[in-house]
Amino acid sequence: MLEIIFSKRAEKDLGKAPKAIQEKVLQWKTLVERLGLFLTRQTMKGLHDEPLSGQRKGQRSIRLNKQWRLIYEEKTGILIEIQELTAHDYRTR
Repeated sequence: MLEIIFSKRAEKDLGKAPKAIQEKVLQWKTLVERLGLFLTRQTMKGLHDEPLSGQRKGQRSIRLNKQWRLIYEEKTGILIEIQELTAHDYRTR
């Protein structure tokens, strides 16, 4: 079973996000914990789970809606850390 943790920044970002975005993050988290990352990617293709490049190489993002993105990183085979939740252009950070 996977363990998903939130970085301090991600916890802060989640608290500031709209309720609909918070619910979508928790839905994604629950699915990943139950099904695993691979099956969640297959099940929720609308989230566009994709690898990032440049300074963000090794991280992935999912699209929660047109504006909000969740950035995460697979730490080990059983640990995922949510790095941040952003409404801004994640490529410039």
